[in-house]
Amino acid sequence: MSLVELIAQADERGLAASGLACLDRCVPLLGGDDEVLRPMWASIADGSEWTAGLEKARGALGPAQAGEDEAEHLAHRMLDAAPAERTAEAIRAWADACSVASLRIHRLLDPAAGDGSSADGLEAGRADGVAADVSPLVAAELRRQVVVLELLAEHGTNGLRRALDVSVEGRRVLQAVVSRRARSRG
Repeated sequence: MSLVELIAQADERGLAASGLACLDRCVPLLGGDDEVLRPMWASIADGSEWTAGLEKARGALGPAQAGEDEAEHLAHRMLDAAPAERTAEAIRAWADACSVASLRIHRLLDPAAGDGSSADGLEAGRADGVAADVSPLVAAELRRQVVVLELLAEHGTNGLRRALDVSVEGRRVLQAVVSRRARSRG
């Protein structure tokens, strides 16, 4: 099943995990540590209220700053757009927006993608679940998004731990890319 189909069929918990996983993988752009989104992950697992975790994350990661590049701006938009109430309608719109933003961020940061200005391959990969004509970093992000949604669809709450593991792996990859980019700029 394609990513678009998986998002369309996901329940509220799967959508919350999908959006949060996209944001989690992009936390290195916001200067956050590995634990900043843990309370939100926990709220998905136990069904508790997630607003407090969201507010704590927003406080820790801070607002968007003047002079941010497009990738950092997109990551802040994901955080800012996270709904305070975890309703199915709000989470669905947020998860879809996070999916697009995260793929765009990975395209912008992938040295193999050139300048990241063309979204043709990205949209094709997103639409049919095949990432043959997208760069390696984007293809890996696309796979991670699909895996997270499949894990939640197949295993429900029991798939959350594995979904978090997939997200942590992606965060480490993006952290390496961000670090490499910072060294090349400085």
